[in-house]
Amino acid sequence: MAKSIQQVSLQDLVNTGLTTHDAKLLHAELNDVIKCINGSSPVEIWCEITKRKLLKPFYPDALHLLVYNKVYGSYDVAVNGPAPYWFPNYIDSKQTNLGRVMETYGPKLLGAAYKDPVTNFKQFQKFSVEHPEEYWPLVLEKLSVQFKTQPKCILDTSDKSKPGGTWLPGSVLNIAECCLLSKNEPEKDNEKVAIVWRDERFDDSDVNKMTLSELRCQVMLVSNALKVLFSRGDPIAIDMPMTVTAVILYLAIVYSGLVVVSIADSFAAKEIATRLRVSKAKAIFTQDYIVRGGRRFPLYSRVVEATECTAIVIPAIGEKVDIQLRKQDISWDDFLSGAKHLPRPDYCSPVYQSIDTMTNILFSSGTTGDPKAIPWTQIAPMRCTAEAWAHADIQAGDVYCWPTNLGWVMGPVLIYSCFLTGTTLALYHGSPLGRGFGQFVQDAKVTLLGTVPSIVKTWRSTRCMEGLDWTNIKSFATTGEASNVDDDLWLSSRAYYKPVLECCGGTELASSYVQGSVFLPQAFGAFSSASLGTGFVILDDYGVPYPDDQPCVGEVGLFPLYFGASEKLLNADHDEIYFKGMPIYKGRQLRRHGDIVKKTIGGYFYVQGRADDTMNLGGIKTSSIEIERVCEQADESIMETCAVSAAPANGGPELLAIFVVLKNGFNGDPDKLKIVFSKAIHRNLNPLFKVTLVKIVPEFPRTASNKLMRRLLRDQLKDELRTRSKI
Repeated sequence: MAKSIQQVSLQDLVNTGLTTHDAKLLHAELNDVIKCINGSSPVEIWCEITKRKLLKPFYPDALHLLVYNKVYGSYDVAVNGPAPYWFPNYIDSKQTNLGRVMETYGPKLLGAAYKDPVTNFKQFQKFSVEHPEEYWPLVLEKLSVQFKTQPKCILDTSDKSKPGGTWLPGSVLNIAECCLLSKNEPEKDNEKVAIVWRDERFDDSDVNKMTLSELRCQVMLVSNALKVLFSRGDPIAIDMPMTVTAVILYLAIVYSGLVVVSIADSFAAKEIATRLRVSKAKAIFTQDYIVRGGRRFPLYSRVVEATECTAIVIPAIGEKVDIQLRKQDISWDDFLSGAKHLPRPDYCSPVYQSIDTMTNILFSSGTTGDPKAIPWTQIAPMRCTAEAWAHADIQAGDVYCWPTNLGWVMGPVLIYSCFLTGTTLALYHGSPLGRGFGQFVQDAKVTLLGTVPSIVKTWRSTRCMEGLDWTNIKSFATTGEASNVDDDLWLSSRAYYKPVLECCGGTELASSYVQGSVFLPQAFGAFSSASLGTGFVILDDYGVPYPDDQPCVGEVGLFPLYFGASEKLLNADHDEIYFKGMPIYKGRQLRRHGDIVKKTIGGYFYVQGRADDTMNLGGIKTSSIEIERVCEQADESIMETCAVSAAPANGGPELLAIFVVLKNGFNGDPDKLKIVFSKAIHRNLNPLFKVTLVKIVPEFPRTASNKLMRRLLRDQLKDELRTRSKI
């Protein structure tokens, strides 16, 4: 097999599954690129290959991997930093949302140093942190945010008891009303498509569409019905899949001055009960069933088991609920009938409230004890939308799809990011794991597709998306867990190597603190920048920040003046969790987030897991994710790995174990994999790290939000070590 792209033969290409005809064409095209690139720089060669679109989305996965790996075969990451696979266009960048703002205000704000959005992006990011009072008005002006009462200022830091300051003090608005307003010309905007959707059992049917005016009428109807039953400020839960009805409900609850309580539809009765108790919800909207793959899964029965409070039940199929309800519960039809007698059921006045009014209660994953109840005010929607607007360049005319749920932060983020920018929201009523979802992405002409890595891994391993056209996509986004390089390469290749924008943040931040940007070259699995308006430092073991220009690894410390971040928790001490014990930096106490972050040569970032996911191997600190990245590329049979460590029962240094899930059709030998992993770790990380145990399992334990529960696997390792000590 060839060692570099220059040595790739025609037979090498054919061996990947490419037809002889296509292989001959590609071989000639690759040779032409190599001749054109003086000095054969790997970065320049890959840039030219993707620019010319030589690697077609329908080419075999093995072909894409071969070419990428051979182009970068001699690339020295230790010297050059992560290998870039996508590159910003200097001309196109000026037509992006942020690019237009930078072209208008850049010379004034940055002075003579300003050249163009790509060249000056990092300086502008720094400006956004150091001058929030100038940056945020520029952004909010571009979003569909209209105040009933204008803020007295952007940021007030006079109250020393509030480390995050007071944002937009004195302002009054209704953020849901902002989502329903026409952005430019009312007549044209009203007929713009606000939502497209499809039910999974109708995968061959046309995509359904709802205009902005139709959405507004539906929200008004539900708002009127809500006002019949509830009072201003009442918490109202939503526990159902993210359907068009769920989106209407969410907006109507906020529009009516009520508070959404977000509950994921995957939760068991006990978890539902906990969230209803903590939030003190007055009622819960749910469905009779969840329909997936033609099967019905009960949902209402879980709600009944969880609570005595009123449930308003929506039919999953058809117009009528086909199950017996309790006396206190209400069918969807009966609920809406409370508004239909009004003279104008399609009109309802919004409830205007102060900027710091709670509109949504979201929850942390809650793997132990009660989950943290995190209140969102009306600022949080502005923050999450601003990031989609600036980093992913989401705008009117785009179609945004992200398989998620209102129980998790990406649900509200998706709603606000679409409706505050004039973007079309795309919803698939069904499982995102199969071909039906991919066909919807194709037919709806999605331009921005959000994912989580485990979903991408399933798409790639099952090959269920073969033959579909995703070339309308201009960028991907991913969050929730660490990405796999090969999986991201596969995803990017589906749309001629469009960028996969990595995002990492938190529900309490209403945003990502670090993510990809369309103004910077992207490397697989890496974050290219702190988000706009976000400042952070990386701390060493003694809490001392590393210099900004130094590659390093440590716990991240966020600057406390963070637009949109939480100021309180409903069931925990906010200061204790996010500030207590954090060091002072430039006169202000840093905010805790808990991530271990690695900064590389070239200025990229890798999030290496939570601070409590680090391990000490032979006196050297490392992260689980760093070991997993190496192991998952060590053998073709590996689907995913989880690295954990624990001290032996009788004491001593921590021992490393690798839990493994194999791809379908592969059988593994733990002893052989132990040798393979050890060699890979020795070669790519540290020769002092020793693998003590490899265990093959059918799947990993995960939270309802799909986060890996390392704690349970660590407990398994401790039990294994305890058993061994007794032999």
